[in-house]
Amino acid sequence: MPSATSTTTRSKTTKETLGPQISAGVVTALVGFTSSFAVVLAGLQAVGANQAQASSGLLALTLPFGLGILWLSWRSKMPVTLAWSTPGAALLATAGTVDGGWPAAVGAFLIVGVLIVLTGLLPVLGRLMAKIPTALAQAMLAGVLLPLCLAPFKSLGSSPLLVAPVILCWIVLMKFAPRWSVPASLLVALAVIGVHIASSGVQIPAESLVPRLEWTTPAFSLEAGIGLALPLFIVTMASQNIPGVAVLKSFGYTTPWRPSMLVTGAGTMIGAPFGGHAINLAALSAALAAGEEAGKDQKRRWIAAFVSGVAYLLLAAVSAALVTVVAAAPAGLLEAVAGLALLGTLASSISSALAVAEERIPACVTFLLAASGIAFAGIGAAFWALAGGIAIRWVLKSREPLTRA
Repeated sequence: MPSATSTTTRSKTTKETLGPQISAGVVTALVGFTSSFAVVLAGLQAVGANQAQASSGLLALTLPFGLGILWLSWRSKMPVTLAWSTPGAALLATAGTVDGGWPAAVGAFLIVGVLIVLTGLLPVLGRLMAKIPTALAQAMLAGVLLPLCLAPFKSLGSSPLLVAPVILCWIVLMKFAPRWSVPASLLVALAVIGVHIASSGVQIPAESLVPRLEWTTPAFSLEAGIGLALPLFIVTMASQNIPGVAVLKSFGYTTPWRPSMLVTGAGTMIGAPFGGHAINLAALSAALAAGEEAGKDQKRRWIAAFVSGVAYLLLAAVSAALVTVVAAAPAGLLEAVAGLALLGTLASSISSALAVAEERIPACVTFLLAASGIAFAGIGAAFWALAGGIAIRWVLKSREPLTRA
């Protein structure tokens, strides 16, 4: 029979062993949630969601991917983490309302979920996605992000006293603790909002602090399918799922591709009628649960991902309160936080788009079309940017070099 001393020693060792996994999992969830939820809110509201619907959308994203992380990490014993599509939310923020309004946007979200499931079931669809030039996909994303990333500096001109502390905090943390730069900026923004609420006497109803799901019957239109669903699917795959696989591979893990696509696609389909736009593999935050910060033993890092899933479910409980507080923010403050959150993604997208010399002109055309906000036949700029870039690329690739007679 083991002695009490040996039992205590083993218990202490287990605690010490799990410490890095638990802390890494909590950090993964906190950074993943706080660094981009403002972008999600801005995107949902831009395509027609009211405050209750946007709050529902945030909850309809966090619950499925939190549960998805628990299942995938436990079954695969790998640090597989999921997230909402931050680039997709940025796309929504610049797309604006589509023909059919919010129900049509919800219908587009549902189509995205179906396409993600099909990607897991049909290898040919994955190969088709791989044929989209990386430079053009990244250029489209950069063009979509540009207006949002300009927001902090535009707001600085119109509301310097409100926005300057947020930007200053972001700069300081980028110098000393880059991972926490956006979450810390969000805390400063929430403090500014708190002062604004207290000074203006805004009353916040208690019932608005309770998270709830709001059903919206999906509507379908050709314009929303082509102009919103297709670009949202492409951006999610190119900027989240494919990089997410690469991040895990860099730490020695092979992503369970088909289960991940089925879980994220099904989660997107379930969340769509409640306002969730897209769920995918985590990219940037994936490294927090898969790296050495999650412990020396690679075989136990899945616990960090599992803990992050639990933490996301707990954060879902405060999602409505965050939406309610942010809704009382002075004009331009939410956009400023969202823009700061996307600056790193913008820089990475521009770098990828211009990395290959032969792709630069098509990439520039794609970037400018996406940034222009052009809309034609009810279809937004993201689709026309990609179509225009592919057309220019084909023309330039197919031209014959001139020879002297």
